[in-house]
Amino acid sequence: MAAARARDPQPAWNADSSAAISTIKLEAALKKVSRQASQYEHQMKDLELKLAESLSNFRAIDSLLQEAFTGLRRNAQRADYALNKQVSHITGELDSSMDSLTQLAEDLPTIQSQVADIRAVYDSGRKKAQNLVADLTWLNTEFYERWRLIIFTPSSPVSWRWKALMRLLFAVSFVGFVWLAWITVWGGYRAHRGGLVWGERLMS
Repeated sequence: MAAARARDPQPAWNADSSAAISTIKLEAALKKVSRQASQYEHQMKDLELKLAESLSNFRAIDSLLQEAFTGLRRNAQRADYALNKQVSHITGELDSSMDSLTQLAEDLPTIQSQVADIRAVYDSGRKKAQNLVADLTWLNTEFYERWRLIIFTPSSPVSWRWKALMRLLFAVSFVGFVWLAWITVWGGYRAHRGGLVWGERLMS
């Protein structure tokens, strides 16, 4: 048997060679696994950073959502309060205003008639005051001025009969004055033509 082993040394070399090959493969596999583990570690760190950033963003979004939800709830409470309290109050005020408007619409004709009566009384009093002032002014006017206003103007505060009488008297007086003046002038002219001297005739 020893002679057989001495004759054939090849199997021992083969065993050592296969062991060396197995060690090399194992080392290569370990290096490959180590590289993959390192890559996985880097990927996990990147994923952890992304998760941390996403978590921070999620917290910010959650905070914003909480604030928005709080605002919505507050607005909903205000809307409920306005709906339950203010709307009923406004409805009551509108009903009261409608009642007041209806009452005013019913009272408006009476108020208009009262205003018309007050205006008529005011206008009548104003006209009476104006007439009284005009009468007092007429009474304080001198006789000659009143006589001139009656005859020559239509604005004198006297009746048309009195105006007609005064104008007739003025016309008669004016005609008589003109007639006397004409007679005087005509007599003087005739005396002048007849050669009569007024002074001598008067002396004789």
